[in-house]
Amino acid sequence: MTAPNELRLLPWSGPEGTPCYLSTDNEGGYMSRLADNVEALQLAMAADLLEQASDKLDDSDTGPEDLRRLAAELTGALQDVLRVATSRGHLLTASGPRHP
Repeated sequence: MTAPNELRLLPWSGPEGTPCYLSTDNEGGYMSRLADNVEALQLAMAADLLEQASDKLDDSDTGPEDLRRLAAELTGALQDVLRVATSRGHLLTASGPRHP
């Protein structure tokens, strides 16, 4: 079992927005792979949204409602990306430096 300082922050929230953590000694287990896949999807969606945002901001016909919707979507994507960064930062800290 993972030590308390090595819990993995999962890329989704629990009830009422509380963080979810994974405690396991199997990095290749089902839940670890699921979390990896969700993180990859969140990062890909954020990259796609960033491209869409650049296009909308360059378009002078983009109205205030479109910009509000874009801001809301970017806020959600940024929350996901920060959660992934936090999780991966904790994983790097817990396992020590990795050398290629």
